[in-house]
Amino acid sequence: MSSAKRNLVKLFDRPKELVVMPKGDDNTVFDVPKEYLPEKYKNVGNQIVSRFGEEASGGKIPVTTISIPPLGEILELRRDDNFSLFIPKHRKIAGQLINIYLGMRSVDDLLSVAVYTRDRVNPYLFNYALSVALLHRSDTKNIDLPSFIRSFPDKYVDSKITSQAREEANLVPTGSRTPIEIPKDFTASNLEPEHVLAYFREDLGINLHHWHWHLVYPFEAALEVVNKNRRGELFYYMHQQIMARYNFERLCTGLKRVERFIDWRKAIPEAYFPKLDSAVSSRSYPARVANQKLSNLKRELDQIVQDVDDLERWRDRILECIHSRRVTNPDGTTTELTEFEGIDVLGNMIESSILSPNRDLYGDLHNMGHVFLSYIHDPDHRHLESFGVIGDSATAMRDPIFYRWHAYIDYIFQQFKSILPRYTSEQLNYPGVTVESINVESGKARNTFNTFWQESDVDLSRGMDFQPRGAVFVRFTHLNHQPFNYRITVNNSGKARQGTCRIFMAPKFDERGNPWLFKDQRHMFIELDRFRVDLKQGQNTIIRASTQSSVTIPFERTFRDLDTNRPEGGGNLEQFNFCGCGWPQHMLIPKGNTENPGFRCELFVMISNYADDGVNQDLTGICNDADSFCGVKDRLYPDRRSMGFPFDREPRQGVDTLQQFLTPNMRFQDVVIKFSGKTLRPRQTT
Repeated sequence: MSSAKRNLVKLFDRPKELVVMPKGDDNTVFDVPKEYLPEKYKNVGNQIVSRFGEEASGGKIPVTTISIPPLGEILELRRDDNFSLFIPKHRKIAGQLINIYLGMRSVDDLLSVAVYTRDRVNPYLFNYALSVALLHRSDTKNIDLPSFIRSFPDKYVDSKITSQAREEANLVPTGSRTPIEIPKDFTASNLEPEHVLAYFREDLGINLHHWHWHLVYPFEAALEVVNKNRRGELFYYMHQQIMARYNFERLCTGLKRVERFIDWRKAIPEAYFPKLDSAVSSRSYPARVANQKLSNLKRELDQIVQDVDDLERWRDRILECIHSRRVTNPDGTTTELTEFEGIDVLGNMIESSILSPNRDLYGDLHNMGHVFLSYIHDPDHRHLESFGVIGDSATAMRDPIFYRWHAYIDYIFQQFKSILPRYTSEQLNYPGVTVESINVESGKARNTFNTFWQESDVDLSRGMDFQPRGAVFVRFTHLNHQPFNYRITVNNSGKARQGTCRIFMAPKFDERGNPWLFKDQRHMFIELDRFRVDLKQGQNTIIRASTQSSVTIPFERTFRDLDTNRPEGGGNLEQFNFCGCGWPQHMLIPKGNTENPGFRCELFVMISNYADDGVNQDLTGICNDADSFCGVKDRLYPDRRSMGFPFDREPRQGVDTLQQFLTPNMRFQDVVIKFSGKTLRPRQTT
């Protein structure tokens, strides 16, 4: 990797410090042309450059003077404002900045314009736009992007913890610093019923997944960056799976499934107090108190003047489009929502991205729903408050209202799925292939998933501006599970052939303790894995490790520990970056409970016909570790079936239970999830 590429990464360090201050572990300094300094520092530019140049024990990084494209309205977002992808003005200027970075002819020119813009544009905006550009430029795909939590720990860590971290950095020598523990219960007490799910909603890995997914799938930028294969369908499926997992966790903890936010004029009983401060704006994320209602928005600074009526109008038009199976185009013509491509069109329409077939008519339902909820405390800006956590893709999943809103968004998608032809037994079956047995091997007890609390450390020092250098660790507690293997026995009565093994799991009973009707249970199945299998004639034994899941990425990729886990080689780094997108491995299995024998579930396995599933493409050296949620970089989605198959449609006539749904190539196994309640300490490193 060239030095220019390595130096680009240093621009993510300590985002509020001037670009001329020492950067990186090697203490290098950008040799910034005087005209590149922000206006307020130009008069003392020579002294600043000279002072920090003397501190550059690692040397100076040359920055070439080039002609900088006009930044225009990009500069209208102040440096001390918060930034949201959901706000139309913000995502518009983000798209403009991304396009500027994409348009640079060389890495050296990109470095120059990035240095110029870093101290002028909003730090959150800069980080997002440069990250998207680096992921999508052909000459920067092998740059090792740092985790967002390392640049902006304030998005994830209680303000008390960041204060302690700063004190530690100033007073304690680097070698003597000990991790600062984040308490499990810092946002609420057990008087708040929803707080029992805080371990899920506030999990650092889950929130980093949501942020990174939007890096890989931006909805405003150059068309070639946004227009990825089956992008709209993936928006639907990734969020549908989040809802299935959240509801699974709710049943594990004794709560009922989440109620969708259906009446937008009604008070919201749930409150949320995030306890997070923005390091950029020095303002706390505002709380949402109990029983607040949506109001019409008049936020002129954000260029938002929108009524709740608009949300309702967009919703009605989308539902009419679904039930007529036709989209009205801007020129008045119509396009059919087809059986397999219709969900992709709807995903782009509902989100909505620049791929929406008619934004003027169908509006901006999903994004503006986030905006209305995020400004519920100050809809007309009379108190000069910024948006709440629901308005930021890095923090949105912390708030209980995220799940109520997405329960409604998923309801709209399911309206479309419910009118599609139902899968017949012939479409589901793989003649000659029979799944004979399924077993989960984990510890001593067969068919038992073992879960527990795990403590882990993460270094926040790169996001701590104007503080002494050196690692500052915080210790957080998260859910984890004992690694396990699936052992699946399959009989193939025909000649050798290939299949796709699809593994899902759902709770065995509903919140009342009753067996499910299949039409309801199908929404509860969480995907655990999907992979190709080679079947010889006769009996086959498939052994698959939980760590190979097509849904998850390993812990080190979630937190982008580039110092201890940096892969070797450009191609590997390219994969490492894209593979930052994926559900965190430590959250693959829901929590379960401590009762005997554990939380009862049904593990489902299907072997489908690979001839109907496979996509003919070369994936050599391409990241596809978490392709279920993230697709494959620069390739087609690696499964021709509808996402969520075979549970994505209403069951065929006469199917009321999971057992009745089965064809010979399917089987389910009763399993339990046993939560120990114990906490494992971090491994000691030397």
